[in-house]
Amino acid sequence: MRKSFWALLLLPLLSGCFPFVATGVGAGALLAADRRTSGAYLEDEEIEVKASGRISDEFKDKAHVNVTSYNRSVLLTGEVPSAAAKQRVEQIARSVENVRAIDDELGIMAPSSLGSRSSDAYITTKVKGRFLDSKTFPANVVKVITERGVVYLMGIVSHQEGNAAADIASRTDGVLKVITLFEYTD
Repeated sequence: MRKSFWALLLLPLLSGCFPFVATGVGAGALLAADRRTSGAYLEDEEIEVKASGRISDEFKDKAHVNVTSYNRSVLLTGEVPSAAAKQRVEQIARSVENVRAIDDELGIMAPSSLGSRSSDAYITTKVKGRFLDSKTFPANVVKVITERGVVYLMGIVSHQEGNAAADIASRTDGVLKVITLFEYTD
């Protein structure tokens, strides 16, 4: 019998695994187009999971911290209740294996509202869409993170690509500021 027959036969048994399978397929497609090595890509995923988990375990709902890792450089965004908490979050992130640098952009304030986070997600979507529309550079080589209207750009890019990305992001409605955290290839 053909493989597709067996796949269809087993589909009802695997329905609970769909998110895992879909994520795996999506991650494979993203990895194929990524400029990081496969090892760095996987390390970034591991860094994000470990650091986020450790921070969440310690701070629970007292802080809102996003951990983004790109080529083992970690960006910390969100809100923490005090300068001591900010230092502790950075210390936790730095303690994760394979972290080579930290960009601490945490704000000392109450956690952002759901509305603010939704607005940031919308800005991120608009910036990514404008990257695709511009066809100036491969849009998938720039990671976009938005926090409180500030757009952070990460990636391994040429100076020309980085400048184009920063320009496009800065001219997107709702963006208050753009911070580039690129690694340059030239």
